[in-house]
Amino acid sequence: MASRQKRLRHDAYSVALICPLEVEMSAVRYMLDEEHQRLPQVEGDVNQYILGELSGHNVAIASLPAGYQGEVSAAALARDIARTYPSLKLRLLVGIGGGVPREGVDIRLGDVVISTPSGIHGGVVQYDLGMQTPSGFFRKGFLCPPPAEWLSVLTIMRSTHRAQPNMIVDFIAQMLEKFPRLAEYGRPSQADDILFHSDYEHRTHKRTCTDCDKTRAVIRPRREAPHEPVVHYGTIASGDRVMKDAAERDKISQESDGAICFEMEAASLMNNFRYSHKNDAWQPYAAAAAAALAKELLSYFHPFPNNPPTSAAKLFCQMYLGGRLSYSSTV
Repeated sequence: MASRQKRLRHDAYSVALICPLEVEMSAVRYMLDEEHQRLPQVEGDVNQYILGELSGHNVAIASLPAGYQGEVSAAALARDIARTYPSLKLRLLVGIGGGVPREGVDIRLGDVVISTPSGIHGGVVQYDLGMQTPSGFFRKGFLCPPPAEWLSVLTIMRSTHRAQPNMIVDFIAQMLEKFPRLAEYGRPSQADDILFHSDYEHRTHKRTCTDCDKTRAVIRPRREAPHEPVVHYGTIASGDRVMKDAAERDKISQESDGAICFEMEAASLMNNFRYSHKNDAWQPYAAAAAAALAKELLSYFHPFPNNPPTSAAKLFCQMYLGGRLSYSSTV
């Protein structure tokens, strides 16, 4: 980082980027166009922040403290960052999640999912909030859809991506050129991206799929640009319960208007489906892909006025392995 860094006031920052894990926070940090001097802590806020400029916006990057996880910790962090930086207009949660491949939705490792309203859902479904009865589990509650401004920005970006590639590959390449020691954020081999049929039970005592039956793998067509992450749009399912098998995942996905991504922060901060093996090699790249798309997304927003918000409603967004991007209204 430069020896002389710009120093701004707390009220100069209009965007908050919240990262559950350090690997995600570092991906966003080293995507910055410029890093600023850190500011003194505000009384009552124990969090530490990385400050800088990203796509023309002054941003504050925050991560959950080491050893802390879950929705309660994330909510406390979101509350504190809003108090410390009173001019925030946009909050993005940048992290790692799990895609749900199915017919018509070819999600692969390193892709990014942006949640959008679908059917009766606002884009995010909290699938484990409800009531268990003798007749089964009944989900309750509703997460509000995003503001029109957010949907308008997504429309423009989706239109641009029809004719032009997204900027994920370029932004990651720029980061790695600037910081060669971040090689772990590079894209792993495509040979490690193997999708098995959902009814196949993996040898869960193994850390990888090395000994799994490759004849049960799904045959997928080669992509025209195999090293370019694809951006998907759809419902994201969020909850605390750990997925036990693919059948349960698919069932919840169907009940959630075909959710194409799961996140379970309170359970593990990242998806750890027991029907498959964690692919640790893809985690840094997934974090980098999410950070890169966040950088591209912000370029579609005009700089926000440097004044405190006039409304209590703020836009809250998320991005997660097969990255994710979603939102809900917060107060």
